[in-house]
Amino acid sequence: MKFAVFTVMMPEYTVENTVSALSRHGYDGVEWRVAPIDPGKLQEKPSFWGNNHSTIHVDSSEQELLAVKRLMEDAGLACVNLGCYLKVGDLAAVERDMRTAKLLGAPSIRVAVPGYNRTRTYGDLFKEGRAYLEGVQELAGQYGVQGLIEMHMNFIAPSAGLARRLVEGLDPARIGVIYDPGNMVYEGYEQYRMGLELLDEYLAHVHIKNAWPERNPDRKTENDPLWRTVSAPIHEGCANWRQVIGDLKSVGYDGWVSFEDFSQSAPSEQLLADNIAYIKSLL
Repeated sequence: MKFAVFTVMMPEYTVENTVSALSRHGYDGVEWRVAPIDPGKLQEKPSFWGNNHSTIHVDSSEQELLAVKRLMEDAGLACVNLGCYLKVGDLAAVERDMRTAKLLGAPSIRVAVPGYNRTRTYGDLFKEGRAYLEGVQELAGQYGVQGLIEMHMNFIAPSAGLARRLVEGLDPARIGVIYDPGNMVYEGYEQYRMGLELLDEYLAHVHIKNAWPERNPDRKTENDPLWRTVSAPIHEGCANWRQVIGDLKSVGYDGWVSFEDFSQSAPSEQLLADNIAYIKSLL
């Protein structure tokens, strides 16, 4: 397996510092966060989804993207995937981000999945998601960049089984799945090996994070949830990474695993060192 970091987890690092830090800690690649950069947030404290300095702007010029590619090449890092923030139906944005992927040398981008919040039926959302992915599939063939859906809570593909249903029949060379056991702590848990066997040829990428339940400190009335799920250190949360790594090996997966640690259990620099050491100890 090869090791990368999804840069959403290191918001205080500039693009240049991200590359040097990952190289210093022995990573093989980088999964860039690709998103709009809001000028109004640039004076805020760095945060995962707010003022994140380790971000490639969606409207970066070709010159800017090629400069980032040179940084990675000089450091011996591969660009393994782009963590894009897309909306179902917006194929123009998919095409834009696939062009970015081509310039950075990324083989894939994360694409959208319909969210589920009880306002629309699963059936309607499934049809919408499939139509979108069929469009993504066409663009993937045109650009040679795979579109990946991520198993994620509050969307219609939180589990391996539902992710497989959404992509079933599409070309696995063009459409794949990001397997995310940390997200499965929130919603969608299945036996790891069974899920991996089910995804089969659609298994394209793995995210490493963890989570655990805790009493809800914001509960004020009986209508409020008693429990909530929050991020946890990778080696301590409910996702059993020893088992996951063993099951990935059992199905012959030797691709990228990308760290996405939101626990804030230590400074980012320490997490970069500790996380890769822990997962390597499980191989």
